[in-house]
Amino acid sequence: MAGDSPISTPSSQRGIVFFAHGSRDPQWRLPIEAVAQQLLLQHPQARCCTAYLELTEPDLPTAAADLVGQGCTHITVLPMFLGTGRHARQDLPVLVAGLREQHPQVQFEVATAVGEDARLTALLAEMAHQYIA
Repeated sequence: MAGDSPISTPSSQRGIVFFAHGSRDPQWRLPIEAVAQQLLLQHPQARCCTAYLELTEPDLPTAAADLVGQGCTHITVLPMFLGTGRHARQDLPVLVAGLREQHPQVQFEVATAVGEDARLTALLAEMAHQYIA
């Protein structure tokens, strides 16, 4: 579901949504929000937000509308899932299709689930190593 390449859209018009499942427990969302905050600490000009599939606000349409309101014309949805399960394979494409219909002037891209990135796999293995070293 790739959109324009990062080079073709100025960074000032690019945004990212950290998309997670959601939970009734308000503390559950803290690690997801921490990732967004860390991005902003490292790159204060970045436009980012969090969104959740269910049980937690904001939902994806609300988060996307916020970024569109900030002038984003290219939005990447980054699934904060360890794998590409049913939510990433079935629910997320339906939601993104709705976003494309609602905001036809915006390019929406869905990134690979974070857990399928080799860098995260390596980091998790390194973290686990401390328990057996």
